[in-house]
Amino acid sequence: MHRPLLPLVIFALTTVGLSLACDSGAKPPEAAKTAPTAPTAPTTPTAPATPATPTPGDAAPAAPIANPLAQPGATAAIGQPAPDFTLTAADGSSVKLSAFKGKRVVLEWFNPECPFVKQAHGDGALKDLAARTTATGVVWLAINSGAPGKQGHGAEANKKAAGEWSLAHPILLDEGGHVGKAYGATNTPHLFIVDDKGVLVYRGGLDNAPMGEPDGGKRIAYLEDALAALAAGTPVPAADTTAWGCSVKYDKGAAH
Repeated sequence: MHRPLLPLVIFALTTVGLSLACDSGAKPPEAAKTAPTAPTAPTTPTAPATPATPTPGDAAPAAPIANPLAQPGATAAIGQPAPDFTLTAADGSSVKLSAFKGKRVVLEWFNPECPFVKQAHGDGALKDLAARTTATGVVWLAINSGAPGKQGHGAEANKKAAGEWSLAHPILLDEGGHVGKAYGATNTPHLFIVDDKGVLVYRGGLDNAPMGEPDGGKRIAYLEDALAALAAGTPVPAADTTAWGCSVKYDKGAAH
């Protein structure tokens, strides 16, 4: 006995109609058969809504951090003038790199909460290196390029570290990361030397001994060797070496 085809055709058409309604936003077939409603009276236009006034306690949008570079977009290169900058130190003072022209300057990328920095400044090679170096007339500047909210950020954390490790040199705050990115600083610690003419003559690692463990068993003091060469008036033996340590905690959304 053959089953009648009409119910199957009706079911198929209904299924197709519901499917099309889901895809297109149209009403299902049955819903479209509702009785028409009476027209409504026109409404009076209302004035456009005014923006809501922030209530006390609302967080204000963060203001962009000003670029501290004298030439925004400058990029450091060995043998070329070091990009000039003006940064605020953790103690509130203002420091301008070009103010030290005529002196050799060490730039140390710094993060007081980085394990590599802690080891180096605690019992490692940086324990008193800055003090011994500045005693010879060299300027030493630490720079923290960590963004707000990142590990080691903030004036208080850096002032506390300076006290614990007896650091007499300034710790500069580069919260926008402009200076760090201009110099290509990737790690903490990452060391740079600017000579008395304002030229970048060294960038790289403190040595070849991350966490105090020399690669190959013999420590090579890259930074100290470079400083000794400059003092003797001879070329820096290794001007561009590999830095080790934690990554610099830049703001990922900030551009140089």
